[in-house]
Amino acid sequence: MLEVVVVPLLLLVNGLGAGVMMNTQLGGFAYLNLLPPARYVHAHAFYSTRYDPFMPLCIVATALGAGVLAIAGSHPEARVLHALAALLALATITVSVVKNVPVNRWVQSLDPQRLPADFAERDPRRSWGRWNQVRTWLLTSALVANCAALATLL
Repeated sequence: MLEVVVVPLLLLVNGLGAGVMMNTQLGGFAYLNLLPPARYVHAHAFYSTRYDPFMPLCIVATALGAGVLAIAGSHPEARVLHALAALLALATITVSVVKNVPVNRWVQSLDPQRLPADFAERDPRRSWGRWNQVRTWLLTSALVANCAALATLL
């Protein structure tokens, strides 16, 4: 019975989160990476505030839902796959908090019209993009693991 309630919700939040991450990677970041510094700072600050609290909720709900199913699920094969998904979602949270969120906050604190003199050396796009790619693949892999777990239930 637990799976009947939790699995659809888990796939919804995990799918939404992975979809937004993939969209950011394929479209948003590709666009931001082409902008001149002042426009980049303005656009990045705009985009990064639009995903809160939606994305953190999706990722945390993915970790919690997969964790619950890993512990209390009724099928051993599915429990292993949900445990993997929970670990991948936790890794996504870790990368977000340690690597991407600090950059988002720093960029939001900047005035696009008065960028620091050393902005060219501190430009976070390369690093932020690389870590965003890692987050995208982690959360997408969690979705694959959660879908594979569902397949074991059928």
